[in-house]
Amino acid sequence: MRWEGNEGSDNVEDRRGQGGGGFPLGGRSIGVGTVVVALLAGWIFGINPLTVLGLLSGGGGPAPQVQQGPAPAPPAQDHEAQFASVVLRNTEEVWGGVFRQAGAAYQAPKLVLFRGAIQTACGAGQSAMGPFYCPGDQKIYIDLGFFDTLSRQLGAPGEFARAYVIAHEVGHHVQDELGITGKVDQARSRMSPTQANALSVRVELQADCFAGIWAHHSQQSKQWLDPGDIESAMNAAQKIGDDALQRSAGRAVVPDSFTHGTSAQRQRWFGNGYRSGQVQDCDTFAAKTL
Repeated sequence: MRWEGNEGSDNVEDRRGQGGGGFPLGGRSIGVGTVVVALLAGWIFGINPLTVLGLLSGGGGPAPQVQQGPAPAPPAQDHEAQFASVVLRNTEEVWGGVFRQAGAAYQAPKLVLFRGAIQTACGAGQSAMGPFYCPGDQKIYIDLGFFDTLSRQLGAPGEFARAYVIAHEVGHHVQDELGITGKVDQARSRMSPTQANALSVRVELQADCFAGIWAHHSQQSKQWLDPGDIESAMNAAQKIGDDALQRSAGRAVVPDSFTHGTSAQRQRWFGNGYRSGQVQDCDTFAAKTL
């Protein structure tokens, strides 16, 4: 992916200098093993990692605090941060254009870089949760160390695999902009856990499809993808499928616990978006077969 020299986004907050290198929660320090438990619970069983971390740490204490006031932009010499900024800027251009064609205005999200733990409008965020989107403040949160995890531990290397991860989180913001997030939250409150998980799968697969839409339009306008880049994103989608994660954890595959979709489903919906480039082709909620 030939991204160097492209414009970065102004919507990046660098809060990595706030707080220490541990995982503070409730005034305590949480060990790496505890964080891994929370991560597995979130990925494999559909449990909110914030809830698990609160329970394992005793809960009840204050959430990690972020420094008040504006955050600086990431330094120009920070290669990974600049990459994330360039990808974010391109998502702004792509989705701004898609919304304009539909007669609407796109409000871009902020991308917050952090380390360890951070307070969000959705609660206390932890690095071990991986990248996440908070609709409460319309911000995407990411510890760039996740990209090392993606490459070395999950077996999904490559810059475009990283771009896919960012574009997926932007996809959740697009859902929020379209009013989908609020409707899903209302529906989930009336469902059983199994039904809620099934609905979450459709939400995540649509975000994958939206990531594919971004890739489609991005390549049309920039022609910046190298041979193998789309395959890199497809490999990342395969590695972070619910079934693949459960197998890698040495557990039985339990479809009722899926919250993000199988590897094949994630690849299929990303591919749908990439081939089509049309929002109407990402209606996972109406699809009879995922």
